[in-house]
Amino acid sequence: MIGIVVVSHSRALAEAAVGFAEEMVPENSGLQIGVAAGLSDTTFGTDAADIANAIQAVDSPEGVLVLVDLGSALLSAEMALEFVDPETADRVKISPAPLIEGLLAAVVCAGAGFGLHEVAQEAESGLVAKREHLGYGDAAPPTMPISDDELMMMGGAGILHYTATILNAHGLHARPAAALVASLSGIDATVSVSNATIGKGPVPATSLTLLQTLGLRHGDELDVTIVGPGAEDALDVIIDLIETQFGESVSPPQSIQGGVPPTSSTSEPKPTDPTRTGRQIVIGPAHHVSIIPDVSTYVPGTPEVELARLNQVIGRMGEVLEQLERWQPFGIFKVQAVMVADEITQTKLRESIAAGSSAVEAVQERFTALAAELEALPDPYLRARAEDQRGLQRILLRALTGEEFTTALAAGVVIINELDPMTAGSLDPALCQGVITTVGGATGHGVILAQARGFAILTGASQAADIPEGTTVAFDPVSGELLIDPDADQLDALAATQQERDADAIEGARRSHDPAITSSGVHIKVEANISSLQDAVTAMNYGAEGSGLVRTEVLFADWRTAPTAEEQAEAFIAIGKAMDGAPITIRTWDPGGDKPLAFLPQDPEANPMLGERGIRAMRRNSELFDEQLRGILLASQETPVRVMYPMVTATPSVEWARQRLIAQRRSVGGDIEQGIMIETPAAAIRAQDFLDLADFISFGTNDLAQYTMAADRGNARVSSISSGLVLAVWDLMTQAAQVFKGKPIGVCGDMASNPELVERLVSIGVTELSVRPPLVAVVKQAVRRI
Repeated sequence: MIGIVVVSHSRALAEAAVGFAEEMVPENSGLQIGVAAGLSDTTFGTDAADIANAIQAVDSPEGVLVLVDLGSALLSAEMALEFVDPETADRVKISPAPLIEGLLAAVVCAGAGFGLHEVAQEAESGLVAKREHLGYGDAAPPTMPISDDELMMMGGAGILHYTATILNAHGLHARPAAALVASLSGIDATVSVSNATIGKGPVPATSLTLLQTLGLRHGDELDVTIVGPGAEDALDVIIDLIETQFGESVSPPQSIQGGVPPTSSTSEPKPTDPTRTGRQIVIGPAHHVSIIPDVSTYVPGTPEVELARLNQVIGRMGEVLEQLERWQPFGIFKVQAVMVADEITQTKLRESIAAGSSAVEAVQERFTALAAELEALPDPYLRARAEDQRGLQRILLRALTGEEFTTALAAGVVIINELDPMTAGSLDPALCQGVITTVGGATGHGVILAQARGFAILTGASQAADIPEGTTVAFDPVSGELLIDPDADQLDALAATQQERDADAIEGARRSHDPAITSSGVHIKVEANISSLQDAVTAMNYGAEGSGLVRTEVLFADWRTAPTAEEQAEAFIAIGKAMDGAPITIRTWDPGGDKPLAFLPQDPEANPMLGERGIRAMRRNSELFDEQLRGILLASQETPVRVMYPMVTATPSVEWARQRLIAQRRSVGGDIEQGIMIETPAAAIRAQDFLDLADFISFGTNDLAQYTMAADRGNARVSSISSGLVLAVWDLMTQAAQVFKGKPIGVCGDMASNPELVERLVSIGVTELSVRPPLVAVVKQAVRRI
């Protein structure tokens, strides 16, 4: 097997590229990859002596392929050949391939046992798929159909044909394509692959690059032709790959689709630090981080050049978002990908460039306008969505000016104006002690992601902008208290509070899988709010007893066409089985506001959170609603599920939903409990009207509080008005809970995730608490103290 050497000016870049590429081959592949990058961990540059040492370390009789990034890296690599003995130098090939794409292709090809010449060729074609996707000429070598006669001449044996549907949520992207190449290695057969859906191909199954040019997406038909003495063996391998979704399936169940990120139940580490719940008090040096890129040195080109730059950056950004979603599958990067791929936005950007704007100017104009439109609306969520638009703008501008998509953050307490998802995803828990935003709200996607990762966040603290760099700061994410240069007494008080929280968290983790029973013997179910399969895995690690809320619009946020009943059922079954068969509560489609559905475009509304959302939107989309009900009923035949209807205000909508479910049950079968969300004052006040229509209720306290108090909880100036301590909200909840006494009464809003409110919630009759996954054990412990 050949060796591979990666030469880059940046050590971090090289090591990350190698780590990514190594995921494409089995751990025991035996492939040797050397890195010669950077003059130190933090200093850019290349060194010929280091490159020579790396070549010698991975030297093989089959040869060594060297991949370089740019400029002096090539010169250093050539000089390095003078430092090794001539015999070694003769079997070294320096590749002109693009570093990242070339490395991925080379690793897969080398791991499959191909020689230096074949690996080098595959690496050099690394940009084929991307060029073709972006519409550049000469993207790929022409692929002529191979006749049966030609195949017979090649293999001298019978020809096998096989057709299957691609079930992978993201199609045959790099990782599953790599699995195909590697699995066919060593089999004496010639395999060609086509995309029967769009009539593209065939291409050889030994080429990672050409496989990706087929554009095989979820639902496309894969057509395979196999010839040669080992044809049947190759067919067996391909069938096994299809059935296990090319190694992306989860266990349990055996396969997963439906837009849920494929994640093994073992991929999420067990919680090693139970105190990292996002409630921990933060004390450390202030570190201001600017995520606004400097575009002053950007040099515009012709409209053609600017359009090419924009297309390249958007293409790269889509790949990065897909990769981030696989690494941190919380569903948020899916939504970001939908925003980036928005056809209207892309059309506006290209029109602006055609009119003479640079790519930078087009991005600034479009996303600034979008953010301004959203921010002008008096809506509970749309201010946070304005943050998302500004975040996308910053990411695109960074890429256009040659910077990395994400921003590296140093140690300490990070002070930043807004926290976008990519920056949140780059936070290093070993360095970052916590984050303070100066203008950002509490419901932005970046904040949600950081909290899900266990970071303590304080949002909307405008005074933090003036804190001198390096000043000791402390904040409590629970109370919202911010202290600048705290004195000894203040630090002691904070330490005492933290000690109590740590003790609760540690004891909760120790007893995480025990039931939550009050001192009087009442069992309170503590469940988790689920937006992805990864959430279910995390929740089970923390001891969840099921899910009180499965957010279907987040599960399928990136689908371009509506998922079928079968596709939805498979996603729900996967979540149920990942939670060891504990019951899950599936909320029907709740589009609108911050929950876009790519396959359900909605007319613009002045205030969508008071508009056609939830069950209201479904009454105009009854076929979509029926399909989801069929999926829920199908899932109920394999895992315990309940269904819950959102945005209920009066009985006709619930009666309509129940009739639709009865109709679907006649054809599908299954029998499930039906519940409603109490998230409007109307539903709470008239709870008696729903008593015979709902088997259970669940309080959506976030919406209930802001609708009751007419206060946007995403607006830092009034968010305290709609907090969980407002008596009017408690009165509404108490009234509705009294009506439903004897039936399951749940809370799935933020109030359930606040241990300080657990006793009060239980006192009014709440029997189920559905919380953020990392807080399950902490809330259980709060129940035991009652």
